[in-house]
Amino acid sequence: MTPTSLHRATRRAWPARIAGAFAVLASLAGCASSDPEQGAQVTGRHRSPKGFVNNDIGTVTKSFADVLRLFSERDFFGPGQPPPQPTPMVQPELAALKANALAGAAMKPSATWIGHATVLVQAGGLNVLTDPMFSERASPVSFIGPKRQRPPGVALADLPHIDAVVVSHNHFDHLDRDSVRALARQAGGPPVFLVPLGQAAWFADQGIAGAVELDWWQSHRIGAVEFFLTPVQHWSGRSLTDRNQTLWGGWAVFAPDFQWYFAGDTGWTGDFRRTREHFAERQASAGFDLALIPIGAYEPNWFMQPQHVNPREAVALHQEVRAHHSIAVHWGTFDLSSEALDQPPRDLAAARQAAGLPDDAFEALAIGQTRWLPPRSAP
Repeated sequence: MTPTSLHRATRRAWPARIAGAFAVLASLAGCASSDPEQGAQVTGRHRSPKGFVNNDIGTVTKSFADVLRLFSERDFFGPGQPPPQPTPMVQPELAALKANALAGAAMKPSATWIGHATVLVQAGGLNVLTDPMFSERASPVSFIGPKRQRPPGVALADLPHIDAVVVSHNHFDHLDRDSVRALARQAGGPPVFLVPLGQAAWFADQGIAGAVELDWWQSHRIGAVEFFLTPVQHWSGRSLTDRNQTLWGGWAVFAPDFQWYFAGDTGWTGDFRRTREHFAERQASAGFDLALIPIGAYEPNWFMQPQHVNPREAVALHQEVRAHHSIAVHWGTFDLSSEALDQPPRDLAAARQAAGLPDDAFEALAIGQTRWLPPRSAP
């Protein structure tokens, strides 16, 4: 392409890039206004007059000036950076996953990365899906906003029957309307939707009754498996008017033969230590068999640090919750921040080496890849 044709192509791309830029900023910064609750003291139910707050720093809201600075640094109007290496993909083990889904008490623990923060976890006789997002864009509309760079590793139609869905928070890249509606229509009946406080009304608006709302440390049992919502450091919002009006969190899941943790979206926080301490007696210091930990959307650090861990912090999170094995999520699927899509696993490898961890202790799977894991001895 000649310089002239590149310039013309760039000019033609401006409208879409500008629209996409605003969608990205909306997804990362919410209303992007200065919030007087910054540093608010936590109430008994982690609420403030303006909504839910975090345990350590109140709210992670950025000022409008910060958002403008981010906008200028990302150079949304320029020709853009060369595309990174595509996120690796593999053909999913559909036959094995579907056979395992029907195995009941003989189910083998497994985790299949579908993309972004969506993982199929099979353990304890249940098929559980985290943060369902199968759509083309992480946006309130279908024609602008962060576009999926790789298709889902397992299509919605190819999933086994899902017993439960755990939702960490209501951002568009973690809670997708069309995906939720499709899951509710699955053959054999809808899954149980487990959500943080305040989200059941949104599910009801989608025609889905009975979503189970939980506060931090509350739990819900399905069969022999108990699901706890745990505190993490983040925020919520799907419009300019609902910031922090619903809760966010991670999930600690306890089956008789397998225990796993999903961090959702989070900045570095003392909540990881609190989670370890909260479940110490239940785990007998054994830690989690599996942790699903985000590693992407961390640059620029000055903007992202309160709400997203970087790979070095992700490794520390792995250690803090005493995970035996961790799988990286929240990377390589949507372009949400300044680092290249293929940078997080490289930074994870460096952080893992610096911490003296073996390569298989905390790994970045290919989209569609399944990791089969050993069960623990039942009590």
